[in-house]
Amino acid sequence: MSDQALSMEGQPLTQVERVVDTFIAPSKTFTDILRSTSWWLPFVLMLIVTVASTITIDKKIGFDRVAEQTVEQSASSTERMSQLTADQRERQIHIIGISMKVVSYGFSVFALVISLIIALLNWASINFGFGAKTTFGQNFAVVMYASLPRLFIGLLNIVFILTGVNTENFNLNNPVGTNIGYYMADSAPWIKAALSAFDVFAIWTLVLSIIGLSIISGKTKGQAAIVVVGWTLFFLIIAVGFAALQS
Repeated sequence: MSDQALSMEGQPLTQVERVVDTFIAPSKTFTDILRSTSWWLPFVLMLIVTVASTITIDKKIGFDRVAEQTVEQSASSTERMSQLTADQRERQIHIIGISMKVVSYGFSVFALVISLIIALLNWASINFGFGAKTTFGQNFAVVMYASLPRLFIGLLNIVFILTGVNTENFNLNNPVGTNIGYYMADSAPWIKAALSAFDVFAIWTLVLSIIGLSIISGKTKGQAAIVVVGWTLFFLIIAVGFAALQS
């Protein structure tokens, strides 16, 4: 019996059950996507965690301070700032802080757009590359549910800031030490960018994406991995190259 038949005959999952099963029984969640491509709860959770994390940063650290720390962590930015007067530097830091604040509050929308792009790439690759018959909606739902482990980054960030663990050298782009790059503060930017990809929750998301794509497409996990890992490496190369240019 096919996964789709099992999904139709089995007990439908609620959105809450899907979220829970993503962590304890992911195959159930992704099989249920064959029945319904609803994805609203992962987005709501992402929105809540993102806003809560941003409020915590704003209240406990302040985005002007975050901007100042970000400048201090970049040799090129520090050099540019050193050429400004004290008043000019203060205004520039404040502008950077405001932009960081706006981006942080709107990050859920940005993440949604990125998820749409990833889903489109996965859909095109698995269908045209391996002859699957998935829909875009199925691929998008897989991406949304597979990204749920990343919520722990925001939750840990909140806990660490509230307990004063992560405030002195806060890095908005890499706030929690769940990846190798976090501990390479003195390394070149491109090295930190590359090593930051080896993140516990990013790898968890990667594994879930492979499982989900395999289930909705009816293809092997190896074929799904070629698609998921292939695009992940593509974007990693771009990120590393951009970091190298900025250094």
